[in-house]
Order: sequence, then C-alpha cells, then structure tokens
Amino acid sequence: MNDVYMACPKFENEHITIRLLCNDDVNDLLKVYSDTQAVPFFNSDNCHGDDFYYPSLEKMQKAVDFWQYSYNEKYFVRFSIIDKRANNAVVGTIELFHREAQDFYTHCGLLRLDLRSDYEKADFIAETLGLILPAAYELFHCDMIATKAVEGAGERIQALSKLGFQASEKPLIGGQDGKEYYFYFCIYRKHEGIEQERETCRY
Repeated sequence: MNDVYMACPKFENEHITIRLLCNDDVNDLLKVYSDTQAVPFFNSDNCHGDDFYYPSLEKMQKAVDFWQYSYNEKYFVRFSIIDKRANNAVVGTIELFHREAQDFYTHCGLLRLDLRSDYEKADFIAETLGLILPAAYELFHCDMIATKAVEGAGERIQALSKLGFQASEKPLIGGQDGKEYYFYFCIYRKHEGIEQERETCRY
C-alpha cells in the first residue's frame, strides 16, 4: 500500500495536472486566495477561524509554509491544481486527509477544494476531482470521501452530483469547539457485492 506522505503521486490528463504543492506555486496561489469571489466557496470548517483569504504575498507564503509543514508531519496533503491550457498556471488546491472523529465523518477522506473564481465551473470541477478520486480511497485508507459545497455553489453541486456524490444531512462536528458544520456531500468506494452507501447520508 502506497504511503502518500512518503511519495506523493501526480495525476494528470491533457488539460490538468494535480501534484504536491511546492513553494514555487506561491505567486499563482496568491491570485486564488486573494480572490474575494472565490473565498465564500472555500471550506474553512474547524480551521481555528482561518477563512483562507490571503490578500498579501506574505500571508500567502505563511500559508504555503504551513501546508508544507503539515505534509511533512503527515497531517494532510495539499495538492496544487495546474491548468495546462493557461501556461501551467496554478489555479487552485485540493487538501485531503484521513479523518478519525466521533461523528458521521469518521474513517473517511476529507477533501477541501479551493479554486480561483473563474474556475468555479461544473465541467472543470468534475474533471479535476475525477482525476484524483479513484486513487484517494487507497491513498487515504477510507471507503468514503466527503467534501463541502455551500448553498449557492451551484456549479460545484452540479459537478459533485455528476460524479456520484450525495448530499448529507449529518453535521461535521468540529474537534476544537464542538461546532456543527453542514453542507457536506459524500461518495463511496464501490466494492463488488458490497453496498457501501450509508442510508443516513441522504436528505
């Protein structure tokens, strides 16, 4: 079984590359995380009050430093999303980690997707997530992937539906303050002869 924290894989097709974030990405990432139209779609649940709005290169660099530290400490993986059709610009990130908790979203891979606002399009989201999802279950030792799409994120919700995600009525309980967070969507690894869907992951 591959250890994503020892050797992080790269995923790509003719349009998109997804690979481990590196320090050289910081200038492109500033365009993502200073984008005020994009910030409302970022998932900052249980992140110590951080809203992921970084309007200066200094703040963006601190975030990149923390994400690299977190990878080295095996807390989570932060991947960069590269658009090959736009001079290999970094247009967003994906965070993934294995979550153990006392709520519905335990033994699952939690996925955060942050995109520049001009990339918050159903087709791009579906293509991007479709590249990484098949390998995510094995890499993050889980049978369920959960991600958030807030009310009003119509393009994102459309993409998640296309990929087979289902809306969940269950809250994610913050490990820091016990706060309840909603608007999560789930997808399950398919095993032959085994029904993976949890009936409680439905409205």
